[in-house]
Amino acid sequence: QPQLVESGGGSVQAGESLRLSCTVSGYFFNNYYMGWFRQAPGKGREGVAAAGVDGSTTYADSVKGRFTVSKDYATKTLYLQMNSLKPADTAMYYCAADRRQLTYAGSWRDPNALERWGQGTLVTVSS
Repeated sequence: QPQLVESGGGSVQAGESLRLSCTVSGYFFNNYYMGWFRQAPGKGREGVAAAGVDGSTTYADSVKGRFTVSKDYATKTLYLQMNSLKPADTAMYYCAADRRQLTYAGSWRDPNALERWGQGTLVTVSS
């Protein structure tokens, strides 16, 4: 079973950048759909960015143009580059992996149905 470990969270000012990393071990990195979800205090977990096995990417409307998801196949690492951060981006960010696509017909799949999760990394953006 794959193990996912996130890192890179922190506290920043609005407008600054952070890069999150999700290091994967224990499975074939190439064969899983991977992505980032986030959960703000008092809210449900929402999809942020997904990376398909074919190199495709998907983004939530709220982060389009500011966030970039990428894969490094050599190090089995999923990245989320977050630029122009806003206070509304404050949340716990989680890495997820599944053998099926993380989105379907333009919508994010139920997070509870995804196979594997990391422990999360906290991002705090102050104004």
